[in-house]
Amino acid sequence: MNKDRVSGAAKVIKGRAEQVAGKVVGASKLQAKGAADKTAGMFQNTVGGVRKASGSAKKAR
Repeated sequence: MNKDRVSGAAKVIKGRAEQVAGKVVGASKLQAKGAADKTAGMFQNTVGGVRKASGSAKKAR
């Protein structure tokens, strides 16, 4: 695990919580912010995976 994967996972969790809270209280802005945070977290997690994979590929040479 690297910083990007950990940070991305945290953003995904935060985004899911915001989405649920937005649905519960009927706040569409909070729901939208949660969806955006969740998507950003998923992207950051993917970036971390790519960085890890590219680092592994460099070591294998």
